[in-house]
Amino acid sequence: MSEYTKTALVLGAGGFIGSHMVKQLRSEGYWVRGVDLKSPEFSDTEANEFVHGDLRDVNFVSRVIRFKGYRGNFYASVPDRYHLAFDEIYQFAADMGGAGFVFTGENDADIMHNSVSINLNVLEEVRKLNETFNGDVKEWAEANRPLWLQPTKIFYSGSACMYPEHNQLDPDNPDCREESAYPANPDSEYGWEKLFSERLYFAYNRNHGIPVRVARYHNIFGPEGTWDGGREKAPAAICRKVAFLPKQGGAIEVWGDGLQTRSFLFVDECVEATRRLMDSDFMGPVNIGSEEMVTINQLVDIAAEVAEKEVSKIHIDGPLGVRGRNSNNDVIRKELGWDYSQTLKEGIRYTYYWIQEQIQK
Repeated sequence: MSEYTKTALVLGAGGFIGSHMVKQLRSEGYWVRGVDLKSPEFSDTEANEFVHGDLRDVNFVSRVIRFKGYRGNFYASVPDRYHLAFDEIYQFAADMGGAGFVFTGENDADIMHNSVSINLNVLEEVRKLNETFNGDVKEWAEANRPLWLQPTKIFYSGSACMYPEHNQLDPDNPDCREESAYPANPDSEYGWEKLFSERLYFAYNRNHGIPVRVARYHNIFGPEGTWDGGREKAPAAICRKVAFLPKQGGAIEVWGDGLQTRSFLFVDECVEATRRLMDSDFMGPVNIGSEEMVTINQLVDIAAEVAEKEVSKIHIDGPLGVRGRNSNNDVIRKELGWDYSQTLKEGIRYTYYWIQEQIQK
């Protein structure tokens, strides 16, 4: 009898949310294989096995989705008859970043090609593996087979960036209800890719019986996320800028007038909601976010208050994205009984002091 409750494959495990998910799954007794081009940047991985590789390579994906035993035998030669499917796959791997990366237009082709390639490879290779073991997955999934013969369940991390631009023009009243996604009109190629990939997962569910769960994340932030270099999200960028300022008389640059609105969800709550979704019978799509909407100017003020500094703002031209975006949690409250509980200020406090520690190293 194994000491582990289930097996999980976390794709993008070297990244921000993926590395946090690995920790959570291990705390729940899972055996976890993490996969990424790179290891986690700010702490050692807690995965039982971590494999470096490129998920755009279909041959690599075909190998990495196979579970070969609790000893972590990815690199070992194990006969095919001993290969198993993972119980769960968490797909976080993507080409992404903050507004400075997504909205310039200079990275559109890479964003779309890389992320779509990964999702196509993962779904197709899981389909092949499930059908190798079990024949027609759609018929087999409906036959009430025992749990140990269930097909691999896949979580896909979508994004609120797929919501239509025309529903997010009013910074005070953005419409990000799940049903508002159509007619589609994302404001970036990143958003279009997220929408396409979301539809791809549901298509593989309908046509091939692969169990999927899809979330639309709203601006996840917290410690151990990218905080400099151009791909960081707004909370990390602002915390970094404030951390470098003196106690008084400092100023930071803010793109646009700072009146654009967003909501931000702390990473621990994101992981909690994702796990609840995976353990449910609800496929989604579902928003995972906070409904505490603030302007970017207010976000700067919160970081300044946490740092106990006087900070003024210099407004400059820069990529802005939509004027307003806020999570609507009606569906997740109804279907999963989940809601965010942490205030933005609490999350910024954790994030600011973690970034300050990185600067001082």
